[in-house]
Amino acid sequence: MKERTSVGIRKEIIRSILEGTCRIHESLLPERELATRFDVGRPTVREALQRLERDGWITIRKGQPAIVNDYWKQGNLMTIANILEQHEDIPDDFISHMLELRISLTPAYTKDAINHHRLRVISLFVDVEELKDDAESYADFDWHLQLGTAELCSNPIYLLILNSFKNIYSKMAVKYFSDPEHRQASRSYYDELLKAVLKGDPEEAENAAKAMMKKSLSLWKRNMNGEDEYEK
Repeated sequence: MKERTSVGIRKEIIRSILEGTCRIHESLLPERELATRFDVGRPTVREALQRLERDGWITIRKGQPAIVNDYWKQGNLMTIANILEQHEDIPDDFISHMLELRISLTPAYTKDAINHHRLRVISLFVDVEELKDDAESYADFDWHLQLGTAELCSNPIYLLILNSFKNIYSKMAVKYFSDPEHRQASRSYYDELLKAVLKGDPEEAENAAKAMMKKSLSLWKRNMNGEDEYEK
């Protein structure tokens, strides 16, 4: 059944790009032909194309069909969200990429937040003692901690980055925390981090965050394929 909305058209074009039906650096069908294919008016197609351009998937050219971008090089944060919308299950490799990204981001905004709002960071741990040992509870707590810490950081870019993953973070985290060993490691980290915050030691907290982000990646890769490059 043809999807008769701009949202449906956008999703189908993204799916075609990801599957290789619409190839990178090649042109889409002209606007008129897309309207015929989806059985909609050209304004609906134009709306879908404009959104695709904003999300980094295509480049609209005046008087010519839009061209497909190399989305890994020309995309943006919305491109990532669009990719994950196409998957009922979050790809394992994508979780690895996110864990790698956290090695750089989390220690920085954790240290900064403690420097500026130590008491408010402490308040983020108020529910840690009641944390249930299941994937959903850990996913919720971890998101609350990450988002809250980033919000207390003086650099607003960190929060904008995390907000971009709001709709998909739970899926990724539940998949990660489905392993009891991952939950145990994170619980130990929460305790260690809280001690550093209570001491008022931003550097110790930064080091603890960096070590845990590396360990998370190590544990995940070990589950995937036996790699353990960040264990040391």
